[in-house]
Amino acid sequence: MTVKLERTTKETVISLELLPEGGEVRVTVSCGFLRHMVELFAFHAGMGLVAEASGDEEVDWHHLTEDLGIVLGRAFGMAAAVAPRKRYGWCALPMDGSLVLAAADLGGRGQFEWKGTFPAEKCGDFDLELIPEFWKAFCRESRITLHAQALACDNAHHLAEALFKGAGRALREAFLPAENLQSTKGTFA
Repeated sequence: MTVKLERTTKETVISLELLPEGGEVRVTVSCGFLRHMVELFAFHAGMGLVAEASGDEEVDWHHLTEDLGIVLGRAFGMAAAVAPRKRYGWCALPMDGSLVLAAADLGGRGQFEWKGTFPAEKCGDFDLELIPEFWKAFCRESRITLHAQALACDNAHHLAEALFKGAGRALREAFLPAENLQSTKGTFA
């Protein structure tokens, strides 16, 4: 199954194709740091992703980051609802001197919980305060709950990488096929 989505607003234009069974990962966005993080996330989730995103970067990266989270979250939510999934996944991911614990639930109630602090305000020209904004949008739109906690940090770039890779690995596990619905309620959400 391939999920194709587009979103056009006065602030951004985004199109993406998500391949839950894997494939090429290619993200075209003018913010190099955001591109790097989303590519890492898709790769570690084991999913193919071809995405193009542009926006009002002369303002800052906020709209582009949040809107990319919205569209990617919608795609993940659609992919999660196709067949029974393992539902839960987790990962403790080291990135040099940084360590992030990430746990995901495909249970239909989107929420992002982050316990951590970036030791710098920016990586390049990217405001690191936008990372929680990306994940809040992703989780809200996908209806996936993601908890992440920084257990160690050597620098901001490594901490961000550990978060995106760890979230990808946790979701890879949660997306594994299951024989039946993983809920005693008898419904996904």
